[in-house]
Amino acid sequence: MLTLHTAPLLRTAPDAPPTAGAAVAVRADRIVAVGPLAELTEAYAGARIRRWPGTLGPGLVHDGPLPAADTPRERVHALLRLGVTAVLAGRLTDPALRAAVERSDLLVLPAAAPPTLAPGGRADLAVLDADGTCLVTVVAGRIAHRRA
Repeated sequence: MLTLHTAPLLRTAPDAPPTAGAAVAVRADRIVAVGPLAELTEAYAGARIRRWPGTLGPGLVHDGPLPAADTPRERVHALLRLGVTAVLAGRLTDPALRAAVERSDLLVLPAAAPPTLAPGGRADLAVLDADGTCLVTVVAGRIAHRRA
């Protein structure tokens, strides 16, 4: 099943200017296309459309210490609530925490790299409100966090 994720603004990279009326087409865990919503709706007739408020962009890379919590699972959930879809390998020295990160499908990167939304890339997305609050986190094409 193909899903079109759209929001009032779309940013394809952290430093890219936002675009209005755009969407990201996702199939399974991959981005199929990025472009104007009208064009993608026509190209992928019958696709499920997820309309989010805020700004849609690539998931965030967490390069600092992971949030404190009682369990590794809760630490991962705290990252998802921030829009994080990738962490640095050097921050995962605890085997239980690393296992929780891997179970959640978060990317483990050897070094920080700016995330982007591009066809063929992994479907890691975050939707942020105007104040920076994460509304939705999509990890490998699946909704991993949605603010109630």
